[in-house]
Amino acid sequence: MLIRRAPDIRSSEITDEALYLDRRRWLALAGVGVGMALLPERLRAAASRLYGQSDDKPTRYEVVTTYNNYYEFGTRKDDPAKHALSLKTRPWTITVEGDVKHPGAYAIDDLIKGCPVVERTYRMRCVEGWSMVVPWMGVQLQAVIKKLEPGTKAKFVVFTTLLDPKQMPGQASDILEWPYVEGLRLDEAVHPLTLLTTGVYGKPLPNQNGAPIRLTAPWKYGFKGGKSIVRIRFLPSQPRTTWMIAYPAAYGFYANVNPTVDHPDWSQAKERRLGEYFRRPTLMFNGYADQVASLYNGMDLRVNY
Repeated sequence: MLIRRAPDIRSSEITDEALYLDRRRWLALAGVGVGMALLPERLRAAASRLYGQSDDKPTRYEVVTTYNNYYEFGTRKDDPAKHALSLKTRPWTITVEGDVKHPGAYAIDDLIKGCPVVERTYRMRCVEGWSMVVPWMGVQLQAVIKKLEPGTKAKFVVFTTLLDPKQMPGQASDILEWPYVEGLRLDEAVHPLTLLTTGVYGKPLPNQNGAPIRLTAPWKYGFKGGKSIVRIRFLPSQPRTTWMIAYPAAYGFYANVNPTVDHPDWSQAKERRLGEYFRRPTLMFNGYADQVASLYNGMDLRVNY
């Protein structure tokens, strides 16, 4: 058998990364009982909603990993990819505190041990008006919370990211109050769509995307997803988070994607998907309303933004 060296293989013969991951995902879903491709269109759409998957074409890996907001490494979109190589992601310890049965300092692998790994392709929307479709890999946050066993007083989960200006040069600036802090209501945290993410495109999470572990809640604006998490706290009351402190008129605690509520400086009604020229209408809850709208029954989402 003739074995060609890698440089001799034409690019046209290499399976596209998105197609490869789609194949893996559909095979996994077929294991539920019926091959998705054999289902009527209506049932395929329903199954897609059930598993939180996006039917959109994934954004190219090169874009996902080079166009980022990660102010710990700088405010330009290409700064994280340039400067995040300084981040050492092993060993990595996450401290668990608050009203929880099993507090302590956990090595990352111990924290997520026993939690099933899932791959989910999610639409991600930035408050600045751009969006991506990203194939994430990680564990459901609900599985980790179940292991930790929060107490009856725990109503909110707070995530604090690494504070280390030597590794994160952007923290030398005063553009934000460091370390970066974000939080979810407990029922949001245990929702099946919420992930602790450790990979993208089937590969380990790059430093510029929040390695070694980050939060992903796809119905919320991207700033809600804290990166490089080092502390998780279970609290009885709503915390003040980083962007709430920095610009409270623009950034509330909930950060749900809501095209009817404008940012003070621009409209949120439309977005530009990276890789596309034309802008498209922004969907309520980023298109995940069927799954998450019930979390906010009775709330005024123009006030609780």
